[in-house]
Amino acid sequence: MAKQLPPLDELGTTMAEQLLKVVDEGAGPLTGSRDYAEDRLNRFGDPEEAINRIIMETMVSSTTAGFATGLGHLAALPRPLSANVTRQAILNARMVGAIAHLRGWDLQDEFVRNGILITIAGGRPNAALADFGVTVAQKSAEVAIKKLPVATVREINKRAGFMLVAKYGTERPAITLAKLVPGVGGVVGGAVDATFTRFVARLARRSFPAAAPTVDVTE
Repeated sequence: MAKQLPPLDELGTTMAEQLLKVVDEGAGPLTGSRDYAEDRLNRFGDPEEAINRIIMETMVSSTTAGFATGLGHLAALPRPLSANVTRQAILNARMVGAIAHLRGWDLQDEFVRNGILITIAGGRPNAALADFGVTVAQKSAEVAIKKLPVATVREINKRAGFMLVAKYGTERPAITLAKLVPGVGGVVGGAVDATFTRFVARLARRSFPAAAPTVDVTE
């Protein structure tokens, strides 16, 4: 008899919540993104040098066997997500959050948080959010995202959750996820390792430029 899996909404929501906890608070021996970023900034003195170091360290950690041992947040993640891919998601979450912080983005802003989740999944926030009439420029205010209806914000959250589940491991066929979420097909499957971490790091650099963000909402 086939094992009953939680609904996709539940899987995506749980994973997104746990990865944002990693960004905020860390997991097990790992500090959160902000503390990690500030520590490396203090050591190397320049935000871009700190980002280079963070990327290198994350790539090394992503290939370390047994890294997941002792990470308290793992227990709360859904069963269909394996320890290995969860380890990768945790590492990439902290890395992307740290890059965003060092580039001057507010890690508590709702849009930034969804952008982090989409980037962790290997997507580009602008591309993923275009269907919702949201784009990012490199100027000033973060408040425009608050003009979005609550229902739209929830749909954005759902999109990010689906993308995470599609990339980081589920027993559902990838084709099912690709059909359910337009634009996710390109991030489904493939090895989740140091190579993917490097790819996510490049996306993070593009998604979170070193200028203060402006979020524009198309009416």
